[in-house]
Amino acid sequence: MLKLRKFNLAMSLIVSLSLLAGCSLIPAEEEPLKPPLVKPAEQNYSTDEVKMGDIRREVKGSGVFESTASELAQFKSQGGRLKKLYVSSGDEVKKGDLLAELVVDGLDVQTLEQKLGLERAEYALKQAKQAGNEQEIHIAQLQLEIEKLKLDKLEQTAEQSKLRATMNGQVVFVEELAEGDFVQPYQTLVRVADPSKLRFSYRSSDAGSIGEVQVGMNAVISAGKNYESTGKVVQTPSSAPLTTDPDLKAKYGSTLYVNVDKLPEDAEIGSSANVSIVLVEHKNAVLIPKSGLRSYLGRTFVRVLDGKALREVDVEVGIQSSTEVEIVRGLKEGQTIVLN
Repeated sequence: MLKLRKFNLAMSLIVSLSLLAGCSLIPAEEEPLKPPLVKPAEQNYSTDEVKMGDIRREVKGSGVFESTASELAQFKSQGGRLKKLYVSSGDEVKKGDLLAELVVDGLDVQTLEQKLGLERAEYALKQAKQAGNEQEIHIAQLQLEIEKLKLDKLEQTAEQSKLRATMNGQVVFVEELAEGDFVQPYQTLVRVADPSKLRFSYRSSDAGSIGEVQVGMNAVISAGKNYESTGKVVQTPSSAPLTTDPDLKAKYGSTLYVNVDKLPEDAEIGSSANVSIVLVEHKNAVLIPKSGLRSYLGRTFVRVLDGKALREVDVEVGIQSSTEVEIVRGLKEGQTIVLN
């Protein structure tokens, strides 16, 4: 029994030593590496400086010279099939020149027949005078007057089928029609203009952009490197005359007209030029680039950089041009702002 106890004690000691030896063979757990300390990168901003200067809001664009004196050639008393257009755009015409003509069925034959009837009446009167019969002479005279009136009426009908120029000038418009096409009464077939009486016309694709222009405002007209002249606005959409012509109404609704003080030497109908009309201008104003202005939830503000500190400053805006903004309140000259 004593031997058994000694054996168990010896075995327990061996097991304990084995466990201690096994633990010494397991490597100790390493401490986790700390992340390296990285210096944060400095924020780079696109900036500009608040400055003082002049700013203006203006209407700018390109237009053409057009005549102030023109006529619209229309058949007013009747319509009909087109016989022929006798002119083309760019043609020079004189008062009385034939522009267009309508077909009048059978008119040529009727006119010839009536001329024949007139000659017969003249011959009958001659015979009556030779016979010396006063009654026959009287009847022949009346018949002659009737034949003359008939011929006059046919000739008037023929003339009403023709459009003639009522002024000297240049053809600036011809309707695209073929022979035989139907022409409505009051349809404009030809427009003739006086090339010696010119003004500048600027038609905007955005009628709202010229809504602030008023009659009497100064304008500058320029073309190329060697021409520049002043002028005055003489007609705007709000001052345009009333018209029932839909095309003319649309044109007047988006067009400015300027009387130019000195026309270019080579000016002609259709010549192009540029126009500038100042709507409002402020001198010595506080200015920033337009890209520095921000808006959010009803706020208008800029980001100002003071050293390394960045702060938002609410501002009040004045005139805005295509590139700059006037700051009425909130900034002063020399401050640095962050651009978008």
